[in-house]
Amino acid sequence: MGFSGTDKPKEACGVIGVFGHPEAAKFAYLGLYALQHRGQESAGVAASDGHEVRLHKEMGLVADIFSQEVLAKLPGNLAIGHVRYSTTGSSELKNAHPFLGFSSDGSPVAVAHNGNLVNATELFSWLETQGVTCETSSDSEGIMHAIRISRAPSFAERVEEGLKRAKGAYSLVIMDNSSLVAARDPHGFRPLCLGKLKKGGYAIASESCAFDLIEAEYVRDIAPGEVLVISEQGLDSRHPFPAVRHAMCIFEFIYFSRPDSQIFGASVHTVRKELGRQLAWEAPAPGDSVVPVPDSANVASLGYAEVSRLPFEQGLIRNHYVGRTFIEPSQQIRDFGTKIKLNPVRSAIHEKRIVLVDDSIVRGTTLRKITKMLRETKAKEIHVRVSSPPHRWPCFYGIDFPTRGELVASNHSKEEVKRHLGVDSLEYISLEGLLKAVRLVGAVFCLACFDGQYPVPPPPENMKLSLEGPRRGGGR
Repeated sequence: MGFSGTDKPKEACGVIGVFGHPEAAKFAYLGLYALQHRGQESAGVAASDGHEVRLHKEMGLVADIFSQEVLAKLPGNLAIGHVRYSTTGSSELKNAHPFLGFSSDGSPVAVAHNGNLVNATELFSWLETQGVTCETSSDSEGIMHAIRISRAPSFAERVEEGLKRAKGAYSLVIMDNSSLVAARDPHGFRPLCLGKLKKGGYAIASESCAFDLIEAEYVRDIAPGEVLVISEQGLDSRHPFPAVRHAMCIFEFIYFSRPDSQIFGASVHTVRKELGRQLAWEAPAPGDSVVPVPDSANVASLGYAEVSRLPFEQGLIRNHYVGRTFIEPSQQIRDFGTKIKLNPVRSAIHEKRIVLVDDSIVRGTTLRKITKMLRETKAKEIHVRVSSPPHRWPCFYGIDFPTRGELVASNHSKEEVKRHLGVDSLEYISLEGLLKAVRLVGAVFCLACFDGQYPVPPPPENMKLSLEGPRRGGGR
């Protein structure tokens, strides 16, 4: 995805579901490959042959976890999968998804979740009154138990009853031995879509890019508040929740989703390019070339270059083969972490006026190191342009933004941020410009990270922590 540094927020996770294919677990594995950008801490797949649900999950990347031997132990034509980045619960195996439990009649329930519940504490307390103690710190386990202990007559009704206990953001894939359920919260915070497999069957995924690898055709989004049941009887679309104002996460378009995906009914590439165009109209810069911070700002930079009529230059090259850890030389190299991930193209930077386009500024630490690198490469001028408004508020719906105290735009003026970055000018897209750029989507978005207007009020204790210091908890 985007440049992996301490300054970028992390997505909670990605989910995949496959129904009606004899190699469902393999298809789920391939789908997780495409969704790896949404979480790199752990991955898991649960599969059913109609009689038993088998589960495999580990810490690490999809490619390192699933071998032919592992997938051979996950037979069946039904599977769900998950890639995780933790925003609630520590990064350890017990918090990895999917979660698997059993109802009183012995029937299985497996759940994989993208999002974050704002009432997790309330849910855990209620479960305790029902004699259920969660073994992990993940609110997703709470969702699984709420479904598992329901006495409703059908699996679909048990899912609905369990989800009525959940408040906040959730895009879910849920399975028993014979059916797959996709569910999205009434506000529609996180994306989820339906695809049809080439040789029959269906797939569910966080992003449509997962469909391309398994040759599934994108059909539509799962609607906010929809519970879609997929079984041998076909598709059963249910809407058990009262309608509320939609609040789709606009940051999915700005940063998280892959540009080759379609989410919220629109092309990420198209929206991201329009963001760059709008930014260029609002904030032109005197430059010789437009340079993106790779990779998530690439498409916005193309839009900016198109309107500004400046050449697009890949002036920073990202090393795509950097692991989660690396060995530093004993003699310390300044900004080693940044240099091992990004390197400037000297001929594109030296003695040039650079318009540096980034998708967001969170803490400002990483971008400061990048601009310092450009200065050392003898850039004549550096003009930073940002394709999102200033981030001033944390997220409680599944994105690991830092606390307000750590958000540089929350505590400093634009001039102070400019000086902190050491650049010649700094401009953000306006909130009005952002909304203008996404107007073709026709969706209603959550803008809380920009304006502090939370569609679902977070618990007072979480809000207090977000204002006072580093926040622990709050999502996957």
